[in-house]
Amino acid sequence: MSFFKDFFSIFKKRELLFLESQKESEDVYSFLFEKEKDLTWKAGQYGLFNITHKKIKNPTKPFSIASAPTENVVKITTRINDDPSDYKKALLELKPGMKVKMSGPVGTFQLEDNTPSLLIAGGIGITPFRSILKHIEAVENGADKQINLLYFDSNKSYIYKDELDVLAKVTSTNVTYLDSRDDLHQEIDAFNALYKNNAKYFIAGPKSMVDSISSYLQNNHISKRNIKKDSFYGY
Repeated sequence: MSFFKDFFSIFKKRELLFLESQKESEDVYSFLFEKEKDLTWKAGQYGLFNITHKKIKNPTKPFSIASAPTENVVKITTRINDDPSDYKKALLELKPGMKVKMSGPVGTFQLEDNTPSLLIAGGIGITPFRSILKHIEAVENGADKQINLLYFDSNKSYIYKDELDVLAKVTSTNVTYLDSRDDLHQEIDAFNALYKNNAKYFIAGPKSMVDSISSYLQNNHISKRNIKKDSFYGY
């Protein structure tokens, strides 16, 4: 059923009015768009965002929607280095009042019940988890949810850190900031020892990191059906 929902929603295109950009860290930017009244999504989903104000090669890219459905903006966050792609140059050129097109939202990267959950974010992979935790804060009592967030960033930039620290308190989520792969494995092992296959494991970040952590979990006897992945591809 979810396949057909995604299949049809991917053809739904709408224009989003650009509001503003925010610099999250040295090379990470958020872009905020006006949310129309009839637009909604599930926390953790992504959209396909199409540049329309100039002609570029590959004008459409996927981004996790970092805002929760209950917030009044559509927020995407991405890393932009000193030699950005034409797509990211176009994002930086957006001015208030300009528009992009969005298809979707799509995806099944969502918490669906009160099963203990380990959220593993690598760098910019924190974006869908911000949406998920903001949604729990807004519409649910998170006290009965056993959620552990492991935020791995070798650069220690930890975007959204102030927000995450607040969300950890109000949703009873345990947030751990890590900068070494060995420490990340230790935290995964500690959670696995407690819950094993009675938990769900969510991994978001660069594809190489997501694949590596997924293999690590499976090598430690976690079933593939208990692992959800959201791989970010470089562009």
